[in-house]
Amino acid sequence: MILPPFHRIRRRFESPRLDDVPQAIRAELEACGVGFQAGSRVAVAVGSRGIANLSWIVGETLRWLEEQGVRPFIVPAMGSHGGATPEGQTAVLREYGVSEEKLGVPVVSSLDVVELPGDDVPIPVFFDKAAFESSGTIVINRVKPHTSFHGPHESGLIKMIAVGLGKHRGALAIHRLGVRGLREVMPRVALQCLRHANIRLGIGVVENSKDETMLVRAAPASSLFEVDQELLGAARAAMPSLPASRLDLLIVDEMGKDISGLGMDTNVIGRLKIPGEPEPASPQIRLIIVRALTGKTCGNAAGIGLADIVTRKLYHAIDFPSTYENVLTSTFLERAKIPLIANDDSQALEFAERAAGMPPLAEAHIIRIKNTLRLEEAWISESLYQEVGGLSDVAYLGRVERVFDAAGQLGEL
Repeated sequence: MILPPFHRIRRRFESPRLDDVPQAIRAELEACGVGFQAGSRVAVAVGSRGIANLSWIVGETLRWLEEQGVRPFIVPAMGSHGGATPEGQTAVLREYGVSEEKLGVPVVSSLDVVELPGDDVPIPVFFDKAAFESSGTIVINRVKPHTSFHGPHESGLIKMIAVGLGKHRGALAIHRLGVRGLREVMPRVALQCLRHANIRLGIGVVENSKDETMLVRAAPASSLFEVDQELLGAARAAMPSLPASRLDLLIVDEMGKDISGLGMDTNVIGRLKIPGEPEPASPQIRLIIVRALTGKTCGNAAGIGLADIVTRKLYHAIDFPSTYENVLTSTFLERAKIPLIANDDSQALEFAERAAGMPPLAEAHIIRIKNTLRLEEAWISESLYQEVGGLSDVAYLGRVERVFDAAGQLGEL
């Protein structure tokens, strides 16, 4: 196997950020016009995404509530994630710094739900029982483009209300309808929750291209549809991308639920793998190698089927019950199929070179990234550098002197 020279580059993305996230959260909460009665119990719904500054955002919200004499508690709002068990969902929140030990309020984790009036919605409408029995519910979530569909409401506050607070039963009901369930039915379910449950306000978060908090908005329940759509537009405009739209090989150091719902953001890699749905026009990537799972994904490898080759290290880290429950709930089984398994990084590249249509690696367009959230620094092959090295947003950091270590693993990115 003859490898090309690799070069280290750094991309320059427009990345506005909030310097004082707690202060921004406090200002939004005080301006949103929603208050709570002293002595009331309020549920704060938190999901399974690896949101930047999540514990600060949740913590400041809790302090704001406590200053009003409210007794807040946290509920996991993550559908089937965490293995669809109360203990697993509590563990997911703990990984993100959201726990009773750290924040000083109870985490009430249960899969129990109440069924709300459905009116003309074609599926049952469920809502977390503990949240429903409280005096009010606050939802906190990051807003960003979804990895399975596009529409006015994708990943964000509206989806958290319908799928996250619907718990396992609600997630199953929506996902059984496939992409139609997410694009068309999910907003209708959320509307029923807003009509018949006790949601008082939502806090939406948008992150920049460096996975930093860029924008926060707190809005009363009556404005959540409008605010969710506005924040989605801001998130889409801030999304980073790879420096080239056609690649022979993409090497991804890590994937996981804290990176994206499918481990890798489909908007970055240009793959959906949903039967009946067209694949994105760009980027076009011939092969994808993934090297490891993140620690915070807790073994959940949902989305592994988006890769072509993985390492044995990644394979041995998979929690299959958690992964399968997540993917079966989504109904998109293609995304859980196991790719080729290589013993190490060197063998993974050897496998890639032998794939149909792949040029010799020495001539191939190759990019290596940390994950699909962190695209600033990368390795790129010589042939690709000749194409993109002169772009205004690309800074040259030097040549990679040693590609593999003695164990056949890629060196530090």
